[in-house]
Amino acid sequence: MGALSVATRSSTTAPGGEIRSLTGLRIVAAAWVVCFHFSFTPGNTWTGSWEPLRPLVASGGLGVDLFFVLSGFVITLTYLDQLGPRPGVGAVARFWWARVCRLWPVHALVTSVFGFWLLYKATRVPDGQIAYQHLQPVVDPLHWLEQMLMVQLWHRPSHAGASWSGPAWSISAEWLAYVCFPLLALLLWRLRSAPPVVTGAIAVGCMAPLAWFALTEGGAAFPYAWALRIGGGFLAGAFTCLTVRRIPRTERSDRAATWIAALATAEVLLCVWWSATRGAGGYAGVAGVTFPFLVGALAHSTRGPSRALGTPAMVQGGRLSFALYLVHVPVFEVFWTLMGWYPRLAPGSTLAGLLTPHVLLLTVPLAYVLHRFVEEPARRWLRDLARPRHLAPARHETADETLRVLPATLAPRRPGTPEAPSVLPVPAVEEGVVRPVVPVVRTRPRVPSGTP
Repeated sequence: MGALSVATRSSTTAPGGEIRSLTGLRIVAAAWVVCFHFSFTPGNTWTGSWEPLRPLVASGGLGVDLFFVLSGFVITLTYLDQLGPRPGVGAVARFWWARVCRLWPVHALVTSVFGFWLLYKATRVPDGQIAYQHLQPVVDPLHWLEQMLMVQLWHRPSHAGASWSGPAWSISAEWLAYVCFPLLALLLWRLRSAPPVVTGAIAVGCMAPLAWFALTEGGAAFPYAWALRIGGGFLAGAFTCLTVRRIPRTERSDRAATWIAALATAEVLLCVWWSATRGAGGYAGVAGVTFPFLVGALAHSTRGPSRALGTPAMVQGGRLSFALYLVHVPVFEVFWTLMGWYPRLAPGSTLAGLLTPHVLLLTVPLAYVLHRFVEEPARRWLRDLARPRHLAPARHETADETLRVLPATLAPRRPGTPEAPSVLPVPAVEEGVVRPVVPVVRTRPRVPSGTP
């Protein structure tokens, strides 16, 4: 089979080179986490409506692990060629600054505003229970600085109480992965030509420990288990990227990837509903071993689940997902607190039942406002701030640092087979900034020796 045509690939990739299916997958992961946290809302007005989906909602914590795999894939795809061969100080600094520009603005704003709420709540509650966490966070200037530096989790054995807003623990974990990535890139670069079966097996193996703990103990509940989650997920995504880079994109491989994505999705659902038969516990974590298959297949294919996730609505949702992930718990916690303070909002009351779904829906426009007026403008301003003045401002990039289109032909061809015409995207790099790819037609694809 020949390489896929430009028209076929463009259905699941944006003009700027964004892998639309992976962007769409982000909102699925975020919504999974949001629904999980919302299920803790007091009251039983909507219990009957949630019940059919309870196994899926109860396993929403897996959305964080899916985020980690996605992050490892995207960062490797975007930065490996820059940092892998020889990561100079300038390239590493630009990479770290790009990640700060991506994570910090919304995190800093949401954390600081929510911190004021916690301080106010501390004046109203006598028992010191200011946050809906097992361990209460400490709200003072020193810990605020720790939150702003995104290092609040690094020295703690558990994410409970580490962040003022519960989900922000994963932001601290991801920041640690980004700090370590330049060293990881050296290893990944030397394994870039390894057979796909090898890198694919490593990717699945990185998720295996979490799956084993989920199967045997109902989850990884030991000190610093968060390090296993971010380490396993990020590495799994990175090696999945190496795998996909080595597989030629043909009609046959596209169909196979579509089936793999569909089967991986079905396997996740099967594990989720199986976990419900085991009772309380994180048994659904066994589904984590399917995430490398799911992410890799969605990145490679152009039809089926990839096409569905690549629709404009899903892609827009994916771009809002980071803001949604950070803002939803503060909104929920304010609502839960008001339910306890005011009798008319008490759990089970008519007003509480009416407002409950509206509070859930409110997180979406709030996420849009944060994305549109805080996240994107702040990211561009911070990136331009560090750019030499003689350079023109960079064109607008996607929320994930421009997910580059995977080439149609990435693996060396077999000896004796003719070279079919293909279109290889050529990323333009200026001062470490990955620009949107520009397709360049070549009748004889150039496959350098030893490169994917």
